[in-house]
Amino acid sequence: MSEELFPPPAVQVAAGAVHLPRRLAPGAQRELLAACRRWAVPPAGLRTVRMPNGSQMSVRQVSLGRHWYPYGYAATVVDGGGEPVKPFPDWLGRWARAAVDAAAEVAGEPVFGAVPCAVEYDIALVNFYGDGARMGMHRDSDERSAAPVVSFSLGDACVFRFGNTEGRGRPLGVPPDGVWGRDVELRSGDAFVFGGPARLAYHGVPRTEPGSAPPALGLRGRVNVTVRAY
Repeated sequence: MSEELFPPPAVQVAAGAVHLPRRLAPGAQRELLAACRRWAVPPAGLRTVRMPNGSQMSVRQVSLGRHWYPYGYAATVVDGGGEPVKPFPDWLGRWARAAVDAAAEVAGEPVFGAVPCAVEYDIALVNFYGDGARMGMHRDSDERSAAPVVSFSLGDACVFRFGNTEGRGRPLGVPPDGVWGRDVELRSGDAFVFGGPARLAYHGVPRTEPGSAPPALGLRGRVNVTVRAY
């Protein structure tokens, strides 16, 4: 599903982690972006996240289904104005399950659980990366469910660094100027699925490529919609 004549093939980046290039066709990208713009409007709209140490994330965020705050989930914006969180749409859950099924075909092993995927996805984080925004190495460990995480990318391309489950720091034996983890270019329309042995792997976005979004999308910056089961 792509505007390219020959889109890149799907790739298993690590056991339980699969990159699905151009998973969303241009029409689906526009549909998802339009929904993100609706979700970004107050109340419980796009916000800057403040960490417990007082620092602020450079990525701005909207929660669906349940509100994420460092480090937990709530029904309301507990670290803001207390508004009820926006509902999680059923269609986004269907998109996520279909992506898991596609990733399972690539992985060739039952690391994602039952196929077809029967996970009841019910929460999502919508992240907006403006120029210069980045995401440090972290893992998605605040959910009760071990269901695979499904990420959809819109707009500017980025470098997505997928590490291991041992820690966010540089592994032993890697020189100070060496790249650690697997770097993957995520472009508009791409999906990335990680579950099973990779569910708690550290990952992050060290940089984006401003101005690289498809012109027809009408977006400057990167939007990442990460679908999860609570």
